[in-house]
Amino acid sequence: MRIVITGGAGFLGLRLARALLARGTLTDARGATRTVRELVLLDIVAPPDLGDARVRPQAGDLADPAVIERAVKRDTDTVFHLAAVVSGQAEADFDAGMRVNLDATRALLERCRKLDAPPKFVFTSSLAVFGGPLPDPVPDDAPITPQASYGVQKAIGEQLVYDMTRKGFIDGRSLRLPTVTVRPGKPNKAASSFASGIIREPLAGTDAPCPVAPATRMWVQSPRAVIGNLVIGHEAPAAAFAHTRSINVPGICVAVGEMVAALRRVAGDTVADRVNWQYDPAIDRIVSTWAANFAPRLGPALGMQADADFDGIIRAYIADDMPRA
Repeated sequence: MRIVITGGAGFLGLRLARALLARGTLTDARGATRTVRELVLLDIVAPPDLGDARVRPQAGDLADPAVIERAVKRDTDTVFHLAAVVSGQAEADFDAGMRVNLDATRALLERCRKLDAPPKFVFTSSLAVFGGPLPDPVPDDAPITPQASYGVQKAIGEQLVYDMTRKGFIDGRSLRLPTVTVRPGKPNKAASSFASGIIREPLAGTDAPCPVAPATRMWVQSPRAVIGNLVIGHEAPAAAFAHTRSINVPGICVAVGEMVAALRRVAGDTVADRVNWQYDPAIDRIVSTWAANFAPRLGPALGMQADADFDGIIRAYIADDMPRA
């Protein structure tokens, strides 16, 4: 089985790659269980060497059709499309967001139409496709009414995935991910970046600004759970879907103040006191458009799971990703 991961040099891309290599097999679009023989990691920067002969790192701009054609060869069986311009950057730079989140997604889908057989296509969408007045909790069938450019771009991507699936060009699934926390490494330009920063930086001994109010609620999930749910979304049979290929991935609803309280319970007062409340209207304006509480049904029916609590999310970060002295 030949698999391509866009955004393959990123945190989730690398974590997914390791999970697939360890798993060893996946189910293709025809329902056959196949051995993972080749795994292409495509990103704008060169992905690292994972020390596995099955891995093919490739650097290139996903918006370049020639790069896509080199990565997605005719015998490709699965594409995990993780690459994206993140929310804050997509809002600040409209052209960059459209070029990567929309134009490159369509170019990738068009390439998939030309393969020897329709591939599975897993698109990492976002709950930012929802916005405006919504019920609490938000059901699976709530209308998508995004209130920022990133959500609009993801919503259009979902529609393309569904229509190309309906036409038989691909076997697509769009997974609307919660905010992923705690991410290791440095902050990025995502509006949700602070949800990792207020945990990661205090644990590393440095202060962390929080740009939203303590009462701000978010729908979140740990990296461990996200990777497991990406694989479940891929493995779900086509018969499990009806009029949609979009899935609200399970998560937990937690207020930002509760995140800091969990940090206090896990790591103590000295660590939690390193969080500084510094309101940023630009970040708050984006985050406030996101729904924070969901009642997913399809995702759990497929076997997807949420984390038990935010304390466990912090402990998972400490165990899996926190740098050791």
